[in-house]
Amino acid sequence: MTGRGRFITFEGSEGVGKSTQIQVAAEYLRNAGIEVVLTREPGGTPMAETIREVLLAPRDEPVHETTELLLMFAARAQHLNARILPALAAGKWVLCDRFTDATFAYQGGGRGVSMDRIAQLETLVQGSFRPDHVVLLDAPVDVGMARARHRGELDRFETEACGFFQRIRQTYLERAQSDRDRYHVLDASMSMEEVSGAVVALMGRLIQEHA
Repeated sequence: MTGRGRFITFEGSEGVGKSTQIQVAAEYLRNAGIEVVLTREPGGTPMAETIREVLLAPRDEPVHETTELLLMFAARAQHLNARILPALAAGKWVLCDRFTDATFAYQGGGRGVSMDRIAQLETLVQGSFRPDHVVLLDAPVDVGMARARHRGELDRFETEACGFFQRIRQTYLERAQSDRDRYHVLDASMSMEEVSGAVVALMGRLIQEHA
């Protein structure tokens, strides 16, 4: 395949299996002869990973919502320009564990930050650039959090109350409803094998679409 690569993001709240399923998608695409870059947010470059550590570390000092929001977009600006855009220009498909939808869901839905403020920063950092496809792994909050707790020690976000994650899930679903062509909602409460099957089927359709 030649030309610009595709940018596919994997979204969802805690414990929905993004890390597992993005690997499933990458393996399928590589077996189909597509060069794939796997990355994540916040993070994806050395500088952005440093910002990730600052964002996720539990701390006694309250983190102001604007501080959190600006750090997210600071990491994104570096990630986008240093890694994502060059890879797409080289014809690679970039699979990213979370992107700006997560900011609308977590900082907007979860924290109550103005959606307009987030949209302004989205335009500042990204211009008109948006993911080609968003894979939303959706599961009830109690299912996801039970899985997250099973993984071990929780980060600063994972220790939030249940209502925080309910708002995040609702925001994700509202965004998916607003653009059904670009968003692909998969039931992440199924078994891991069933979800993987759905991810593989979706990747097969996307290859056909962009052939």
